[in-house]
Amino acid sequence: MVNPWAGEVALIVDGQRHVCKLTLGALAELEAGLGEDSLIALVERFEGGRFSTRDVLALVVAGLRGGGWAGGAADLRSAEIGGGPLEAARVAAELLARAFALPDAP
Repeated sequence: MVNPWAGEVALIVDGQRHVCKLTLGALAELEAGLGEDSLIALVERFEGGRFSTRDVLALVVAGLRGGGWAGGAADLRSAEIGGGPLEAARVAAELLARAFALPDAP
């Protein structure tokens, strides 16, 4: 089970469930990897539906690494994501949303 108050989102990679979260270190790595001046530009791209597969991959890798995974982007290129690319994009958007907002009360 993930903790939305901690910004966590689950993702299945090669049949194994992983907890993803955007820690401060993961956010810094993400910002550097995408070459953005700020993460606000990335958030705006997702909100406007203008994100790329590169954005999704970078967010998923950052989230997995923030959750303790030791892999990198190359490891995900041949991995099977449960739910496919659509689920990866949903998880990426959810990671951004949870990193910058409080979750709704149950």
